[in-house]
Amino acid sequence: MSTFTILLGGDLIRTPRLDRQVEGTRVIAADAGIGHARTLGLMPELWVGDFDSVPANLPDDLASVPRRTFPAEKDKTDGELAISAALEHGATSLILVGAFGGKRADHAFLHLALGLKLAEAGTKVLLTSGAQEGIPLLPGKAGFDFADGTLFSILGFSELSGLTVIGAKWPLNHVEVAFGSSLTISNEVKGSLQIALGHGRALLLAHPYPLPES
Repeated sequence: MSTFTILLGGDLIRTPRLDRQVEGTRVIAADAGIGHARTLGLMPELWVGDFDSVPANLPDDLASVPRRTFPAEKDKTDGELAISAALEHGATSLILVGAFGGKRADHAFLHLALGLKLAEAGTKVLLTSGAQEGIPLLPGKAGFDFADGTLFSILGFSELSGLTVIGAKWPLNHVEVAFGSSLTISNEVKGSLQIALGHGRALLLAHPYPLPES
């Protein structure tokens, strides 16, 4: 398996869990995502984008990363172009770092949709900000390694059928979930989390680290 970390422009906090996840991976930065390379101590092999949002005062080693430059008026976001470059280089697994938050909600939504599309095509995908992790849920059964008390939600991108959740404060047994329902929002891990999905498109969004106090 060839795993690539894609550095996107959304929010990021560095955690020991994230360090373990990206360790030993190949790295491609998408425009402003190069700033996360400095945060995580990573060195991208490629920097992709139109370079309209390059962070100021980049160290020389990051500023000299090989670039693949695109015009500002283009049909794909810098993030999608970076993902395409990783797939061209043989990626079978992707870690999308900085996939949530940031100034562009439209880009964050696109990352969620792209994660689902890539997973359906056979590419393993993890979306992360360090504080939050998103994992596409495909029809079938899957287990997850989150600690007890971890807050999680299942985001439905369609009507869901045959949804079973085991190892949670509020388990579910082969339920139907209407599109737009909040039934699967704000659950907690209790034991070994296992999820089975019969049909539909969904994404598990978990908080491996405590939410900041407001």
